[in-house]
Amino acid sequence: MNETADTTQSVAEAAHHVVVESTNTFLVWLKSFLTWGNLFKLISALVVLLILWIVYRLIMRAMRKMHHDKMSPQRYMLVTKIFNYAFYIIVVMYVLSMFGVKLSAVWGAAGIAGIALGFAAQTSVSNLISGVFVLGEGIMKVGDFITVGNETGTVDSVDLLSVKIHTPNNQLVRVPNSSIINSNLTNTSFFPQRRLTIAVSVSYDTDMQTALDTLKKAPALCPTVLTDPAPAAWFDGFGESGINLTLAVWFNKTDFLAAKNETFIAIKKVFDEAHISIPRNKLFAAIESSGEIS
Repeated sequence: MNETADTTQSVAEAAHHVVVESTNTFLVWLKSFLTWGNLFKLISALVVLLILWIVYRLIMRAMRKMHHDKMSPQRYMLVTKIFNYAFYIIVVMYVLSMFGVKLSAVWGAAGIAGIALGFAAQTSVSNLISGVFVLGEGIMKVGDFITVGNETGTVDSVDLLSVKIHTPNNQLVRVPNSSIINSNLTNTSFFPQRRLTIAVSVSYDTDMQTALDTLKKAPALCPTVLTDPAPAAWFDGFGESGINLTLAVWFNKTDFLAAKNETFIAIKKVFDEAHISIPRNKLFAAIESSGEIS
């Protein structure tokens, strides 16, 4: 029992001795650090950092004003992120240099760490580099309707690593920037105007000129269809069930659904008024006439 008590007391004394020695070492280091020279360095560093912060805020304010006047959201995001990274790197390097840290050693260690991280995360680095190109090209912006590979949707954000879109079914899809760079991208919202082409067929019994003239009347019944560029209609071949025609109309990109619905309704209306029939598939008609479809 006495041996256990003695052991416990010895451990406690050793621990106390270690704590006291560590405290004394820390106090000695703190006393050596709190010199007039280091105090002046600290004050100078704080003044310089305050000036840098004021300059940083002024530049950011000017960039925000430029963003609203001349810069797209994607370019603004790219420039601000690069500027933020540069500002923080400068601040850290300045503070380290103030206290005698050799920047050459820091840059060397950063280079080695960068190489190691590059090998460990090649995909992320590839997406990051691709993101710079995507943002720099300005090929899309938030709200655009795009197709990349098998994914189609509206752009929610354009970031350095990926582009986030939501599909017409309201599903979130994250598209890596490397996929955008390495594949074809279709941006249906890039230009302010779009063209819609609708294929229609008429019976072989119909006079071809009459069918063409009648089809050309349809765009005039559509409020969202533009007159400049002018609509166009043409013959597109002889099909199995009828003569194929195509109608092309232009509209503002925000009027897609309205223009599409109006054009289909107008085509049916002008054909009905001219007593021009749109033929059904012969096989379907034969089955229906035989009574197999009620």
